[in-house]
Amino acid sequence: MPSHRAVENLIARYAELVDDGDFAGLGDLLADATFIGSGEPVSGREGIERMFHETLIVHADGTPRTQHVTTNVAVEVDEEAGTAVARSYVTVLQALPDLPLQPIAAGRYHDRFELREGQWRFVQRRVRITMVGDVSRHLRGAVAP
Repeated sequence: MPSHRAVENLIARYAELVDDGDFAGLGDLLADATFIGSGEPVSGREGIERMFHETLIVHADGTPRTQHVTTNVAVEVDEEAGTAVARSYVTVLQALPDLPLQPIAAGRYHDRFELREGQWRFVQRRVRITMVGDVSRHLRGAVAP
């Protein structure tokens, strides 16, 4: 598989795992990475899994009831160094039985990857949310606007 496609697949896998509420899977995916968001940076499998459990609300179906849409993905690979960087946009949609489908957040991802033992791995995910809607049913401690 071409390197840029493998990196794109990792970016897509992240969205799937968040939307499935699979925080252990996120810990595995980001085990070699540092996650940089609105709080203190978090590194390692256990820390990242714990951060998602402590931050996101999981509903009765076991998911956050979200859909992360990742677009404008730009990947730059340095095959010789075994590194890659990616930039992308993210839009988070949410719907609940009493909440119509709506965008609740939008922003950018800035990612770094390394090729380790023949596999591409996240080494850093930087999330910068620039637009926020009603995240009161998505983030613990958030209040409705």
